[in-house]
Amino acid sequence: MITRFEELDWQETPIGELTLRRRTEPAVGQEIYEVKLGDEYLMSSLFTVAEEELSNLGLAAVDGDDLSVLVGGLGLGYTAVAALRDDRVSSLTVVDRLGAVIGWHRRLLLPVSAELVEDPRTSLVEDDFFALVRTAPPEDHRGYSAILLDVDHSPRHQLDPTHADLYTAAGLRSLDRYLAVGGVFALWSDDPPDDEFMVEMHAVFDDAVAHVVDFSNAVTGGTSSNTVYVARSRGGLETTSGSAPRSAS
Repeated sequence: MITRFEELDWQETPIGELTLRRRTEPAVGQEIYEVKLGDEYLMSSLFTVAEEELSNLGLAAVDGDDLSVLVGGLGLGYTAVAALRDDRVSSLTVVDRLGAVIGWHRRLLLPVSAELVEDPRTSLVEDDFFALVRTAPPEDHRGYSAILLDVDHSPRHQLDPTHADLYTAAGLRSLDRYLAVGGVFALWSDDPPDDEFMVEMHAVFDDAVAHVVDFSNAVTGGTSSNTVYVARSRGGLETTSGSAPRSAS
């Protein structure tokens, strides 16, 4: 089978040249969507299990109904759409630094775009998630039931070195201010569980655990693994529903 590439979009962004393309993957005989930043592959629709499990595992740890969820990193949309499939979710705010990525979904360029943007619970916000959680939440902010983050490759391998502070106890405490009491923070990582990062997690959160998510790799013919960290706020704010950053127009 001849592999054919179709470039769906190319844009210069603050972090480099961003490309969205569609191609046929001979190993599975189907179309897949890929995102590249310069020459580096960021994500592929060939592997979505762990991105979906970020939502599934994170929300499974949240008690109650009428949940408000904040997703850091839109990407191909699989984490966000998995959250919407939980009927307890009443509002979903997705923050992405790159307006280009939000534009892909508004133009319905990706397989789950329609499910994401046509759901009235969804708000897409162009903002820097890391800068956002460094600042104090507004006084009327009531706290998110869950914050799901999938931006960097791992706590040790960031797309932008300015993200590194989040993965310290101080950075996690700053993020924790945006969670309701008992709210859950969940993080995707491409690396195996990191013992040093778990020390930072335990310093801030309760019930911190690193889940290893295995999935079949059709390209290698074997099994690949990602990690999903899940932990519960011991402080946070006082309710499980809350305000969100203003939606992008």
